[in-house]
Amino acid sequence: DFIQKVWNFEQLPREWNFLGDKPAIIDFFATWCGPCKMLSPVLEQLSIEYQDKLDIYKIDVDQEYELCELFNIRSVPTLLFCPKNKQPYELVGSQPKSILITEINNLITL
Repeated sequence: DFIQKVWNFEQLPREWNFLGDKPAIIDFFATWCGPCKMLSPVLEQLSIEYQDKLDIYKIDVDQEYELCELFNIRSVPTLLFCPKNKQPYELVGSQPKSILITEINNLITL
């Protein structure tokens, strides 16, 4: 789904071209990561609260090496915020819900 809904990284040249119809957050996580496990239910709540304004995708770093390499993911959790018409930016580490809400509100207004 990532290639059709977010970015076709197989297409050359590999330039960022967001394909989504609304902004997105990509959660780079690992099943063994404690902070990732703490963040997961918060992201699930936010996906419900913002379902008409935002998509949230989860990428298991142990399964998707190429994507992690392309985005230079070095620690988990890492959240990649993808505005519709701008370059993505990241937030590293588990964050409180209040910070995520602020970031989401900024994201959907970009």
